[in-house]
Amino acid sequence: MHDWLELFGGIATLADAYHRNPAVFWARIGMILLAFLLVYLGKKGTLEPLLMIPMGLGMAAVNAGVLFLDPVTASYVANGQPVAEGVRTHGTLFVAPLVSETNSLMNIMQIDFLQPIYTMMFSNGLIACLVFMGIGVLLDVGFVLARPYTSMFLAIAGELGTVATFPIAIAMGLKPGEAAAISMVGGADGPMVLFTSLMLAKDMFVPITVVAYLYLGLTYGGYPYLIKFLVPKKLLALPCKPVKLLRITSGEKLAFAVLACTVMCLLFPVAAPLFLSLFLGVAVREAGLTYFTNLVENVLLYGSTMFLGLLLGILCEAGTILDPKIFKLLILGILALLLSGIGGIIGGYVMYFFTGGKYNPAVGIGAVSCVPTTAKVAQKCVTEANPQVIVLPEALGANICGVITSAVLTGVYVTLLRNVVH
Repeated sequence: MHDWLELFGGIATLADAYHRNPAVFWARIGMILLAFLLVYLGKKGTLEPLLMIPMGLGMAAVNAGVLFLDPVTASYVANGQPVAEGVRTHGTLFVAPLVSETNSLMNIMQIDFLQPIYTMMFSNGLIACLVFMGIGVLLDVGFVLARPYTSMFLAIAGELGTVATFPIAIAMGLKPGEAAAISMVGGADGPMVLFTSLMLAKDMFVPITVVAYLYLGLTYGGYPYLIKFLVPKKLLALPCKPVKLLRITSGEKLAFAVLACTVMCLLFPVAAPLFLSLFLGVAVREAGLTYFTNLVENVLLYGSTMFLGLLLGILCEAGTILDPKIFKLLILGILALLLSGIGGIIGGYVMYFFTGGKYNPAVGIGAVSCVPTTAKVAQKCVTEANPQVIVLPEALGANICGVITSAVLTGVYVTLLRNVVH
């Protein structure tokens, strides 16, 4: 009988889960189907394929590859807790996310094949810093320096969801650290959510991060409908007022990166790893360090993104979504993104009236810092209304400033709430 359980472990544990706890059974089936959907939408380009395809595959594998563990293995895999002799325990051989005790952790790293990557890169926030460094290499801060005040104003407006969701989350019963972490979803910046949840809500960072990245994939598919709902076609077709641009040299951009990094680290030292990673990427780009640029952009960024998506999928084991707080996180995450999108468009309308009707309000959606997705969404919607209008430079300026304001709010939340949590 034991041999048959080994041969058809996934099927046997699925049947066992149905008899023990039907909720777990249906949760696993639901997660596998969701995984198929994520891969399909990633392939179609509806959601971000670089993230969703490895995430969906990992999600399907972890919910299908559950097996009966012997007590010795289970004592390591089941978060370091001892398991009684002879007790059949369900588990996987991927990761055990909540283990922190040294001896158990070392043993788990010999059993779970993704545990070393999770422990060395994911659970300490390193992967967030590597992704941020890659984002920095892709950013052209010239768009910000060309329109600094407009870009920063829109970026602040685009943080509406990040700020407004916090008191709502508290009212719904979340702890301050959990409320801050899920509120950061409004910034549409996955590394920020990962970093904030690790600092303030370590026990909940797995579901919070998973919810965040699932929803970030909706920005490209959902925000166009928000723009079309809030901005009439007549205004969508409106060109922005021409801006007299000064030629901004790479030296000036490098100076901005160094100065901004230093000031941000001085003001918000708890978020200094994120600031350093972002502006190091910018500095490498503007200094013309080609070998470093290729390393960060082609290896670190895409490698980190692949393993980030894969680990997020692996963490979507059925037991994760059965936590009663998950439903609240799902509501608050989508609310945060919705409010931030609305806030950005409100900022666009303010600029429209301030310039006497010479600014396209749709640019405001770019303030939500999902680089460069929301800027491309703004341009896509405007192009549909008037193919002659180009708003991408303005949207990218707000987009890049949005990354900075999201990092600042991360620093504010972590600084103010760190003592409350600990």
